[in-house]
Amino acid sequence: MQSQNMKDIKYLAAFSIPVMAFFGLYLKGYWVWATPIFAFVCIPILELIFPVDTENLQPEEVDNKLKRKIFDWLLYLNLPVVFGLVLYALALVSNQTIETYEFVGLIFSIGIVLGVNGINVGHELGHRQTTNERFIGKLLLLPSFYMHFYIEHNFGHHLHAATPEDAATARYNQSVYSFWLTSTIRQYFSAWRIQRQLLSNNNLSFLSFKNDMFWYIVFQTVYLIVIAMLLGTSALLFAFFAGIVGFILLETVNYIEHYGLLRLKTKSGRYERVKEVHSWNSNHVIGRIVLYELTRHSDHHYKSSKKYQILDCHDESPQMPFGYPTSMVLSMIPPLWFKIMNKRVPKEMITS
Repeated sequence: MQSQNMKDIKYLAAFSIPVMAFFGLYLKGYWVWATPIFAFVCIPILELIFPVDTENLQPEEVDNKLKRKIFDWLLYLNLPVVFGLVLYALALVSNQTIETYEFVGLIFSIGIVLGVNGINVGHELGHRQTTNERFIGKLLLLPSFYMHFYIEHNFGHHLHAATPEDAATARYNQSVYSFWLTSTIRQYFSAWRIQRQLLSNNNLSFLSFKNDMFWYIVFQTVYLIVIAMLLGTSALLFAFFAGIVGFILLETVNYIEHYGLLRLKTKSGRYERVKEVHSWNSNHVIGRIVLYELTRHSDHHYKSSKKYQILDCHDESPQMPFGYPTSMVLSMIPPLWFKIMNKRVPKEMITS
C-alpha cells in the first residue's frame, strides 16, 4: 500500500514548474529564467535519461485509482497555486524596480505556469461531468484569455480532430509559427460558431444570458481592467504578455499532438471515426507526470471522459520519438522537426 501511495503522489512533480517560478519571483536576478530553463532544458534532458514506460493498468488498478480522490485534489490544488503566483508576480512588478531582463524572464516563467498548470489542468477539468470541476477548469483558463477553449475544444476539436475542419490539427509541413496564427484565430471564430449553434439548439437568442462567449469576454476584460486600475501599467503589460505566453504554449502542444495526422474518408464521404492512430502518443515518463498524462493523447481522444490517471498506451498509436517537452523544443526549429517527424506520418494520411 505504501508503494502504491508513493506512485499516486508522483504527480506532485507537476508542481515543480510553479516551484521554480516561485524561486524566480523570490530571488529575482537571473533566477527569473530558472523556469524556462527547467521546462525546456532540464526536463528534456531528464526525458532522454529516464526510460519509456508503455505499461498499462490492470482492471483492478483502474478501479482503485478511480476511487482515490487524491488524483482530483492534485488538480484542484493548481487553482490557488496558479492564481497565487500570478498575484505574487503582479505585486512584484508593480511595487519593485526590476531590470528589463527580469521583467521578461518573469513573463516567460508565469506564462509557462499558466500553460502547464493553468490551461493543461483546465483542459482536464473541462472534460469532467460536475459543474464545480468545469468551473475550476474555466477559471484556470482565464489568465491566459483562453476561456473560449472550453467550448471549442469540447464541442469542436474532439469532433473534428485530424481533419482539415479542425483548427487545432497542424497540417503536414506546416511550421509551428504558422500554426500559432492559424490555430489561435480559427479556434476563436469556431468557438463563436459553436456557441451560436448551442444557443439555437436551445431556442435562445444570441443576446441570451446563457451566451458563455459574452461572459468570457467580460471576465477576461474585467481581469485586465482591475489589474490596470489597482496595480498600474507595468502590471497590466505583465498580465497581458504572460497570458499570451500561456496560450502560445498550449498551441505548441496542440501542434505536436496531431501534426500531419488525418482521418481518411469512408465510401459515404464522411470521415472515419477518431481512432488511436489520430494523435501522437508519448510514453516518456517525465513528460507524462509533469503534464498529467496529456502525452497519452491518443487514448484521451479515443475516450475523452477518461481521467488522466487511467489513460492507456495503444500499440497502434503513432509514437513520438521524444517526450512532449522535448518535442516542443524541436518544433521551434521547423527543418529539424520536419526531418524527424515527416517520415513518421503514415503515407496514406499525407495529402498532395
